[in-house]
Amino acid sequence: MSIIVQWMTYLLNIFYNLSSALGLPNYGVAIILLTILIKTIIYPLTYKQMASMRKTVDLQPKIKAIQAKHKNDKEKANAEIMELYKEHQVNPMGGCLPIVIQLPIFWGLYSTLRNFPYGASANAAHWFLGFDLTKIYGFTLSYHIILPLFAAATTFLQTKVTNPNASSDPTQKTMLYIMPLFFAYISATVPSGLALYWVTMNCVSILQQLYINRKLSNQKKSAV
Repeated sequence: MSIIVQWMTYLLNIFYNLSSALGLPNYGVAIILLTILIKTIIYPLTYKQMASMRKTVDLQPKIKAIQAKHKNDKEKANAEIMELYKEHQVNPMGGCLPIVIQLPIFWGLYSTLRNFPYGASANAAHWFLGFDLTKIYGFTLSYHIILPLFAAATTFLQTKVTNPNASSDPTQKTMLYIMPLFFAYISATVPSGLALYWVTMNCVSILQQLYINRKLSNQKKSAV
């Protein structure tokens, strides 16, 4: 994990130097640029994940029909659902890989921000829009509560864009409201730079999902 932290520190310094070249010498800008780079690199995996999730959403009526047909035989229902996934080339576990990849990145950035050697040359470069990127603000009723609120709002929007029918399924509806609260809590209990990373990642994910939704819709229309 120390190698990941070293690389994260190295990349942050590269993007800080880039932001300096652009006339915005700030580690907040560096974190935003780093997040965009990460999301761009893992876009092919994200596309597969989101396309798979979209297909799963489209298959929900058929899945519910199978579950109703075999409500007394869960094993047979699961077998038919897996066959349905296979027929439509859907991997129910396909959404896990991008998340697994981002876990060490998340932890690496957390450790980097907690122990970042800014040095004298950094001055106030670790301050971004009134946030000390190394500081944990908690749920204090101040201006800083806006970052956890943004984390919750963007998590909610990302879920809605990814699965517009989430509110119609009891389990998904619960997750739709629980996950934003969970990430609001996380964002308030980690360095604000990490919360900035999460909010930026959600915003980029929303834009990517809107693009993917449009692309998949066009492909669906072409296939008809």
